[in-house]
Amino acid sequence: MPQQESRVKKSLLNARVNLIFYFLTLILSFFSRKIFLDTLGADFVGLTGTLQNLLGFLNLAELGIGSAIGYVLYKPLFEHDEGKINEIISVFGYLYRWIGFIILGAGIVLACFLPLIFPNTEFEMGVIFFAYFSFLASSLIGYFANYKQTLLGADQKNYVVTAYFQTATIVKTLIQMASAYYTGSYYLWVAIELTFGIIYSFILNWKINQVYPWLRSEVRQGKQLFKKYPEVMKYTKQLFVHKLGGVVQNQTTPFLTYAFVSLQTVAFYGNYTIITDKLSLLISNFLESTGAGVGNLIAEGGKEKIKKVFWELLSIRFWIAGTLIFLLYELLPSFIVLWIGNEYLLSDTVLVLLLLSFFISITRGVTDQFVFGYGLFYDTWAPIAESVIYIVIAIIGGIFYGLEGILCGGIISRFVIIGIWKPYFLFTKGFQISVWKYWGNWIKYLVLIAIPFFTLERSIDYFNLQIYILNGWVHWVLFATSITIISSILYYIVLYIGTKGMRYFTERIIYKK
Repeated sequence: MPQQESRVKKSLLNARVNLIFYFLTLILSFFSRKIFLDTLGADFVGLTGTLQNLLGFLNLAELGIGSAIGYVLYKPLFEHDEGKINEIISVFGYLYRWIGFIILGAGIVLACFLPLIFPNTEFEMGVIFFAYFSFLASSLIGYFANYKQTLLGADQKNYVVTAYFQTATIVKTLIQMASAYYTGSYYLWVAIELTFGIIYSFILNWKINQVYPWLRSEVRQGKQLFKKYPEVMKYTKQLFVHKLGGVVQNQTTPFLTYAFVSLQTVAFYGNYTIITDKLSLLISNFLESTGAGVGNLIAEGGKEKIKKVFWELLSIRFWIAGTLIFLLYELLPSFIVLWIGNEYLLSDTVLVLLLLSFFISITRGVTDQFVFGYGLFYDTWAPIAESVIYIVIAIIGGIFYGLEGILCGGIISRFVIIGIWKPYFLFTKGFQISVWKYWGNWIKYLVLIAIPFFTLERSIDYFNLQIYILNGWVHWVLFATSITIISSILYYIVLYIGTKGMRYFTERIIYKK
């Protein structure tokens, strides 16, 4: 019981710290984006985004190792086996050092192609190279110096990382805003980015030494200890492939947008995704913490209880997804207009496609958690197929339809693999029941959340309220608050009446099960 209470307290502390910094960074990100667009220009914002996404491809070498190490650390942390923890972190340091060298070499090679990637820009190549190598250096710090932070995450002390990283990010952003406003210097903006990456590394490692004074990892010993932990590579290989699909899409979309449309459109699309990404982060901070509970539940057994929790979690996600999709559809364009101006608006088609992708990303979380809980990692063909489908459709769509075509690639690939294959895999191999139960309920959930959407949308159109919210921030906030309350209640009522999952969730809240 004390161990359980400790887990609960840590989870609540993580959630509280995440929530505080979420709102601080959310507010700051909107102000900073506005200033950077006005002072440095949409092309520079698009350039930095494209460079960071290019470097994101190099970070594919890491995928899976951090998660695998975190998984391997759970047992020795529970048993307080400090010697084993030191060994595992030493192995991690050894692997990360090699990955760092690989990324450094690949980064230098990629730099040779920058003049070909950016042949017609208003920026001199000096700015592009300086920004590129500064971002590369910031990335490498994580591999050579910050690898120990994985221990904090596995020990449910991720609030330490969050607090220091987000504090450094807030201070860095404020200084960058001041430098952009008063100097408009591209070089100074990038230099601040790199400087704070170094400062954060020193502070984080100092704090880790405080929290774990007994931690004495030796990277040089990692090579000898590596053979002692073969499960690290086993999990790494599987998790690497599984994370590949999502990363390929996230990193490729801005680059394809630049290739087939323009750098400016990269920045315009980023204005939209900065909002959806922040909302996704908020949802993750609250719902992803249930992943460990799902793993414990599956280990405990009891098929009926497992399935009951699955439908409960799916109902919660549909409630959140339905409410947010409606709110974003109604409020996002007017927010963009009030925030940075009418000229930054994208088409309604782009908005709808973005929201479809956002909806899939929220509702997929339950299936992912249970697939992970059952240890169903061996379908390594699935993320490869997802990436291939995305790239083929996105390139063809980008050529003929621009940004809309690129986004269709992501939606179709995710629907095929995440919407069709993953539930089938979970239900047949994990739950060992027919997947038709899932698809039948999924369609019912979809119909149920469509009812409030169209009802509220028709009401807003009838009273022509969209004109009202463009009168200023006060009107916008009042309208946003009103429809948030109304829509969340209406979605809850519809799902409570129509699904057992929402009724299970309500019982859990009332009776504190």
